[in-house]
Amino acid sequence: MVHKRILHGLDGSKGSFKALEEAIELAKRYGAELHTVSVEEVPHYPGTVGEVIEAKQAANGKFGQAMRQATDMARQADMELHCHVFAGHEVKTIVEFIKEKGFDLLVIGSMGHSALYDRIMGSTCDSLVRLASCNVLVVKQHHDAFPCDGPEQPKQRFSRNGRP
Repeated sequence: MVHKRILHGLDGSKGSFKALEEAIELAKRYGAELHTVSVEEVPHYPGTVGEVIEAKQAANGKFGQAMRQATDMARQADMELHCHVFAGHEVKTIVEFIKEKGFDLLVIGSMGHSALYDRIMGSTCDSLVRLASCNVLVVKQHHDAFPCDGPEQPKQRFSRNGRP
């Protein structure tokens, strides 16, 4: 399948930048138009208008830096990257944007910033795979959470009193 319009989901996490590397490679291979989207999620139950404004300003700063980094990555690969930032619910906004602009591939990282939130509420990645009207490529991030210099060490078991 040849992809002509590729959309990349950018949340500023390591996983989303790994996915961007893959999206850039695919766009170059197929001569596709490449876009990236970030969604500024406002608090679900804001107490005041000030809280919404404060959250939006914080997100603007975060995504501004992420967009600059993404644009630099694309430029280094001699690719043009079209950047989009929206406010709203991540999944709903991205799914609607895909339909509106006719993307034929969405490239996302497998895990964003909050693994705990994903476990409790269901991941953005899972929802996008289910709901997007185009193909979705999920790029896994290799976990270096527990690096070791040699073979894996057996886990030590502790009793209830905290002693081995």
